[in-house]
Amino acid sequence: MKRFPAGFIIGLFVLPIIAIVYFLGGFVPVAATDSPMPFEKRIANSSLKARLRREAPKRDLSSFTTADLVAGARVYQKSCAFCHGLPKQPAAPVADGMYPHAPQLFTADGTVTDDPVGVTFWKVQNGIRLTGMPSFKATLTDQELWQVSAIPALADKLPDEVLELLKPQVAAAAPGSEPVTTTKPRK
Repeated sequence: MKRFPAGFIIGLFVLPIIAIVYFLGGFVPVAATDSPMPFEKRIANSSLKARLRREAPKRDLSSFTTADLVAGARVYQKSCAFCHGLPKQPAAPVADGMYPHAPQLFTADGTVTDDPVGVTFWKVQNGIRLTGMPSFKATLTDQELWQVSAIPALADKLPDEVLELLKPQVAAAAPGSEPVTTTKPRK
């Protein structure tokens, strides 16, 4: 019976002190290059999935017209391609430097074509904490949010005119110099 009070005191006082030293002493892996904490991915993914089940709106992908997809491709090119990539292009260096890595939405590993479009809409609208994924709620209209969300959902079925808009953009170059593209190959 004497062990119970000792264990209780240790649990009540010593463990919180250890946790405080760990968090406030700079031992928590907060750099993008650090290994994740134990169970970090599981906890974050479980919480995100539960929130998406509860709040993601529903919409049928067949309701998007080619005009919607063209508008969505323009928004994607301007706001998403920098981190999430373009079809048949290497990832931008910034995407590899993020933790967690930004999924490349036009690759086999990063595609979200099996996600309901409402899930992507929720992520674009609200962003995802501690991932680098910002909220576009204040910068895009609901219609633009839906249009851009349809692009990765239909990534494997996009019309040619939409794919044409998703090619790397060439920036204007000074006379006598070479044009610059918005995506750079990895080294």
